[in-house]
Amino acid sequence: MHVRGIRGAITVESNAAEAIREATRTLLEAMVRANHVETDEIAAVIFTLTPDLDATFPAEGARQMGWASVPLLSSTEIAVPGALERCLRVLMLVNSPRAQGEIAHIYLRGAEVLRPDLNARSRAT
Repeated sequence: MHVRGIRGAITVESNAAEAIREATRTLLEAMVRANHVETDEIAAVIFTLTPDLDATFPAEGARQMGWASVPLLSSTEIAVPGALERCLRVLMLVNSPRAQGEIAHIYLRGAEVLRPDLNARSRAT
């Protein structure tokens, strides 16, 4: 087993607590499904939000999924001029026998523009 990083991002409809929680759940579910991850294989999850999203912590959405024992951390993205707005990013660290090249990174709802190279590869697997 190796520790692997799974990247993901999603745009959020609005700066509202439920919108952030819903986007978090949608993204995490897609990441877990695409990579066949069991909750007990998750070492930690790091969330970042663009500065225009501050209504709640994305960790609340993960807790709603029952991830009570998974270490979760939320932070604010660097405010880069011209960057994609209302964007939630995730780095999920998992214990996995899969090779680095077998990991599917998930970009949804407008966040596909961030890493079209990874998103295209994920659709092919």
